[in-house]
Amino acid sequence: MIPDSNSYFSVPHHFNVYLTSWDANQALPTDDELRDMQSVGLKLLTEVKSLEANCLLQLRNLDNDAKAVVDFLKLQSRKVDLVLQHVLEKEVQDGELFKGDQFGGSGISIISSRPLVVNEHVKTHIYLHTELVALLCLCQIQSCIPVSTDDATETAYWRCELEFSQILEDDIEQLVKASLNVQQKMLKKRKQNIDKQRS
Repeated sequence: MIPDSNSYFSVPHHFNVYLTSWDANQALPTDDELRDMQSVGLKLLTEVKSLEANCLLQLRNLDNDAKAVVDFLKLQSRKVDLVLQHVLEKEVQDGELFKGDQFGGSGISIISSRPLVVNEHVKTHIYLHTELVALLCLCQIQSCIPVSTDDATETAYWRCELEFSQILEDDIEQLVKASLNVQQKMLKKRKQNIDKQRS
């Protein structure tokens, strides 16, 4: 369990998640072991994003003349991220595919066609395509609640809450930034809709 997990909020968002059952007799991996479990593509994306963040932070301290340079570098880093994300998506994925519908710095929510085992640990690959985030962590299934539908012919499904039990600090930071970005987009869209209704 991640310390102070209640301090993180979650945002609705659609993304892909791959789950693999974790052996209950096996201890959770350390940070170093978790890094060793990452694919080459995932390691590369993580390293690139970390380097980008550090460089952009230093550039922000420069005077206003550097703004054009910062904007250009942001564009270049986004291009690199997009290419790496594409490469990652083409890799053979480990685990069963689920659709995520909410995420934050403490966990995720997924939709399943069957109930998952509560309290089970699962190796989790998370891909937030629009936010250019891809990461590997360990989660524990906290709950799995059936979702009722109005249509009797529609297949029943479950909404499962997963809490991070082992995740790298850099990855939590990525998720928090992504959740703030998603929230900002939602607020902007809401404002635009309100403005349209008023005009």
